[in-house]
Amino acid sequence: MKAIGFKMSLPIDEADSFIEFDSEIPTAQGKDLLVKVEAISVNPVDYKIRKNSLKDKQQDTPKIIGWDAIGTVEATGDEVALFKKGDRVFYAGDLTRDGSNQQYQLVDERIVGFAPKNISIEQAAAMPLTSLTAYEMFFDHFKLSPEIDKGKTILIIGGAGGVGSIGIQLAKKILGLTVIATASRDITIEWCKKMGADHVVNHKNLVSEIKNIGFEQVDYIVDFVNLNEYWDAIVELIKPQGKVGSISDPTEPVRLNQLKRKSVSFYWELMFTRSIYQTDDMIEQHHILNKIAQLLDNGILQPTLNTTIEGLTAENIKEAHRLLESGKTIGKVVIKY
Repeated sequence: MKAIGFKMSLPIDEADSFIEFDSEIPTAQGKDLLVKVEAISVNPVDYKIRKNSLKDKQQDTPKIIGWDAIGTVEATGDEVALFKKGDRVFYAGDLTRDGSNQQYQLVDERIVGFAPKNISIEQAAAMPLTSLTAYEMFFDHFKLSPEIDKGKTILIIGGAGGVGSIGIQLAKKILGLTVIATASRDITIEWCKKMGADHVVNHKNLVSEIKNIGFEQVDYIVDFVNLNEYWDAIVELIKPQGKVGSISDPTEPVRLNQLKRKSVSFYWELMFTRSIYQTDDMIEQHHILNKIAQLLDNGILQPTLNTTIEGLTAENIKEAHRLLESGKTIGKVVIKY
């Protein structure tokens, strides 16, 4: 089968930042599904792993990355109970295993969902990682519910990105929150409104922007961009006994003690935690993805796909990484095989 990988961490414009090579089709064992991949989406985690995982060394066998895929089950391991050959599935994968930048991939059934049926494969490929991330933040960590939290305020920093795009929708359409999203360009402002944001503010003057639309403080804040950059604003804007969450990778220590006076709770979210540690509740990702698929099929959530690239090639993977590294992408970038 064809696969795309890299032997060393290189800038994306280097010739060997990604290379095409042939690899053996793996065999499904245990709880694994062998999936014939039909489309993938590219996320910031892709370029972060590419830039850092083989920074000071070169390995003989190319490293295959890629998280987010839709495809068809070709074979199942002897312990598989949730799926059968021929099922169309979608998933976000596992950091500790070969990724989706290949024609066939092994993935544990417990982190796989049945793919939505009423949207295109490109649209479906865009959804798993970001949906799991936002869902786990809101429901697993914040413990939000529409019965209790409807009408409360949430600030989503990075509203036009992949996680922000689905986060806005979950917060507004499922939880009934008043959603404030950040964006600074006309095109990203319109995107956030399309996703359902009640208010869109400029992240460059966050405190004054929030106060200008009539809010002194907000109940919940999620950072999907850069916690260090917005930390002072977060500390000022969060309500006493509120909740703050982040998915970003701080380059400097975060001064959590600044939240103590307000008794604010802070949460990290990494969608890969369950698969990395084989947690007892790992199968929850199967259930979450099935819920997301149903919401998409029923038209309650809308796909966040914005850019589609055709073909599994090293050049197309490079182009997707260039787009993500620019920091200006809106919604999701998908490569259809």
